[in-house]
Amino acid sequence: MLKVAQIDYIRYEVNQKGETYANVARRMEIDPRTVTKYANQEEFNVKEPQKRISRVMDPVKPILDKWIKEDLKKKKKNHRTAKKMYEQLVKFHSFKGSARSVRAYVSHRKKEIKEYIEGAALPLEAIPGTAQVDFGEAPFKYLGEVIDLPYLVMSFQNSNTFYFQVFPSENTECLLEGLQRMFRHMGGVPNTIRFDNLSPAVKKIKGKGERSLTDTFERFVLHYGFQYEFCNPGKGNEKGHVEAMVKYVRNNFLLPECTITNLDEFNSTLWKVAEDDRERPHYLKHVLQSELYKEDQEAWLILPEKSFDCTRYEQVKADKYGIVSIDNKEYSTSPRFARQKVRVCITYNSITVLNEDHEIVVTHHRLYGVRRRSMIWQPYLDLLSRRPKAIKYTSLYDQFPYEWSKYLRECTEEEQKAALRLLGSLLKNNDFTLLNEALRIASAHGHPNTDQIKHCFYSLLNQSNSHAAITPRFRVPTMPDASRGLTHYDAFFQEGGVAR
Repeated sequence: MLKVAQIDYIRYEVNQKGETYANVARRMEIDPRTVTKYANQEEFNVKEPQKRISRVMDPVKPILDKWIKEDLKKKKKNHRTAKKMYEQLVKFHSFKGSARSVRAYVSHRKKEIKEYIEGAALPLEAIPGTAQVDFGEAPFKYLGEVIDLPYLVMSFQNSNTFYFQVFPSENTECLLEGLQRMFRHMGGVPNTIRFDNLSPAVKKIKGKGERSLTDTFERFVLHYGFQYEFCNPGKGNEKGHVEAMVKYVRNNFLLPECTITNLDEFNSTLWKVAEDDRERPHYLKHVLQSELYKEDQEAWLILPEKSFDCTRYEQVKADKYGIVSIDNKEYSTSPRFARQKVRVCITYNSITVLNEDHEIVVTHHRLYGVRRRSMIWQPYLDLLSRRPKAIKYTSLYDQFPYEWSKYLRECTEEEQKAALRLLGSLLKNNDFTLLNEALRIASAHGHPNTDQIKHCFYSLLNQSNSHAAITPRFRVPTMPDASRGLTHYDAFFQEGGVAR
C-alpha cells in the first residue's frame, strides 16, 4: 500500500496538472493501474474488517470456549486434548467439521485466554475470582478477662464480600489453617490472592520485588495452585479492599467484645454471619452482592480432593529435664529424652512430641499469651515413683483428677510409689475415665491398695463384673477416724506448733 504522500502526488499530477497515468507511473516506478486506482478513488474511510462466517465451526465455538475455561481450572494432566474435544463434539453435538479445524481453534483460543488472564492479573481488584487477605485484631472476653485476638479476613472486591476466622496468633500455622478452612467452606480456590508482606508467608524481601517464602507457605501454594501477589513494602493501599473489610468486620461483628468459651465453636458461627451480610446491594454496581459473588465462584479454581497438612516439623534438643522450647514456649517430653534430640509436630493448636519410630510420646495444647510452660507428668510418673517426696515440688496434683489427688495424699510413701507405678503403666493420653471409675469402685470399702485398683481397672476394661467380688468376709468393728499418709507430719514444721 502506498504512503499518504505518494497518493497525494498521484492525485495532484493527474487531476490538477493533467498528466497521463502512464507518465506518472513511469516516474514513480509503479504499475499504471495503481496510479489509475488512487487518482480516481472517491472513498478513503477505513473499512472495518468483514467477519468471516463459518457455518460449521461457529455453532460449536461457545462449547469449546466453555471446555477450555473449565480445563484451565484443573491440573494440566486433567485437561482435555483437542482430539478429545473433537470426539465429544461428534458424539454429543453432531459436529460435521474436521478434527483439524477443532485443533486450530483450540490452540488459538487457549493462547488468547491465557494472555487475557495474565494481563488481567495486573488490575487485581476488578477481576472476579481474585481475593485479598490480611489479619486484623479485636478484643474478646475469655475466661472473665478481655484479651486481643487476631482474625483472618479474605475479601473479594468484585462482589465486595468476605469470610473471616478468629485465631490465637498470626503465625504460619494459623494463616494456613484459616485459608484452608475458607477454601473448603467455599468449595473452590481464588485464582489469585494478594497478601501484605506477612511474616508467616515471607521470610525475606529481596531486591527487584522478589521474596523468599516460608517452606510451609510455598508447599501450601503448590497444593492449591493459586497465584500469589505481595504488596510493595510500605504500600498497604495496594490491598485497600481487604484493609477496609478488616475495619468493617471489626466494627459490625466483633464490637463490643464477643464472649468466647470455645474458639472452634465460635468460628463455626462466622460463616453464616458473612453470608447473611452479602444480601445487600453493591455500593457501586447496584446489584445484590450475593449475585456478584456467583461470578467469583465461577472463576475459582477447582478444590483439590485432599486437604493440606498445615503442620510444621522441627527437630529440637531437650534440656536435662526433658523440656523442649518451641517459639519461646516450653513443653515437657519424657525423662528418657533428657539432653536428646526429639522431633516435634507443630499445628496451630497443638505440639506433639514424637519418638524415633514417629510414635506419639505426648501431645500438648499449644501455648499462647503469657503462660510459658506446659507440663504433662504422665511420662515422668515412673521417675517420680522412685522419688515420691519430690511430688510436692511439682504441679502433678493439679493435673490429676480430684479423686487421684486425694488418694495420693492419703498414701504412705510406699503406697505412693506403687500408685505412681500403676498410673505410669495404665494411664494413656491423660485419659483418667476408666482409672477414676476403678478407684471409685475399689474405694467402696475403704482405702484400697494398687492391686485392688488394678483388678477393678481390667474388670472394667474387659467389661466383666469380677470387681463385685471385692467385699469383706468378716465383720469389721467400728474404729475411730484415722488420718493416712504423711500430711500429719506437717505439724512438726508449723509455726509455733508441735505434733501431739
